[in-house]
Amino acid sequence: MNTIFKALNDPTRRQILELLQEKDLTAGEIAQQFNISFPSISHHLDLLKQAKLVTSEKDGQYVYYSLNTTVVDEIMKWLLQFKLKKK
Repeated sequence: MNTIFKALNDPTRRQILELLQEKDLTAGEIAQQFNISFPSISHHLDLLKQAKLVTSEKDGQYVYYSLNTTVVDEIMKWLLQFKLKKK
């Protein structure tokens, strides 16, 4: 869970997740949305993959990144438990 929160702590990574909410994208397509270097985008994507917030799939010469909604659902369930336990 700490890896997930570390990944979510960065605004660029949160923006990447928002982009992937719309559709699957390649690293190049993601990089075009930011004013930072491609290696920096790759680093952000790697951290998101380590946290299992995104998955990747190779298609020919391209790697497509997708939002892993299963992990997002688990995070939401975990967070909602605190709201449900009001006294």
